[in-house]
Order: sequence, then C-alpha cells, then structure tokens
Amino acid sequence: MKSKWYSCGLHFECIGCGNCCAGPEEGYIWICAEEIAMLAKYLGMSETDVRKRFIKRSGLRTTIIEDKASKDCIFLQKGANGQRGCAIYPVRPNQCRTWPFWNYNLATPNDWNEAAQRCPGINRGPEFSFEQIEKIRTQKKWWE
Repeated sequence: MKSKWYSCGLHFECIGCGNCCAGPEEGYIWICAEEIAMLAKYLGMSETDVRKRFIKRSGLRTTIIEDKASKDCIFLQKGANGQRGCAIYPVRPNQCRTWPFWNYNLATPNDWNEAAQRCPGINRGPEFSFEQIEKIRTQKKWWE
C-alpha cells in the first residue's frame, strides 16, 4: 500500500461550531434510502413526507435540502445563545459522521489545512491514528 501523508495520524475535535453544516457555498448532504428511513422514524414522519419536505434528487443520488438564503443544511439549528447544532444528530447521514476525514480533505496536507481554515476543530484535540482515519474515511454504513 502506498504511504499516505497522514500515516502518523491527525488531530481533530468537534467543537460543535456547525461550520461544516453551513454555507455560504451550496453543497450536498448525501443521504441513502436506509438513512432516510431512520430519519423518518426519528422525526415521527412517513418516508414519503420526509422525502417531500427535506430531500431532493441530484442525478441518481439524494441529498438533504439546504436553506435557500444561507445555504445551511435545513437541519442546522441556531440557538438564542448563538450556538449551532444538528437537529437530527443521532441519525445524521454518513457524510456528516465522517467529517473531516473525507478524501477531498485528505488528498494533501494543503487540502487538510484549507479545511482547517473553516473548521476550528481540525488540528486540535485528540489524535486519530492512521487506522482510525482510514476506518472513518471508508465507512459506508454507520448503522451496522
């Protein structure tokens, strides 16, 4: 196996800032059928209603919609005290669970440090070993 630049590990600690869930750029929050079913159950809604209200198609994939003005994930809550948080945290999609260990962020040290400009939890907190990073990066079904 080819050595990866992060083979000695990386530091990350989510501080709950919500930046990864927020605009200003438009993005995608990919969600699969199994996750939509869990989301529907969590919200006490039918899958059909969840799909109509919170999900849109993008090609062959499905994504959670964003607030039209802010480009924030529709489930990003903003509290009166300025704190932000995920309204569906226990059933958040795999994409959300694997942040910041995405291929895009791990391509080069520069890409990692660019992500750190937006995410104050990158390069702080506990160290994730190469093995831990790879397990998270390649995770497909968090519910198994």
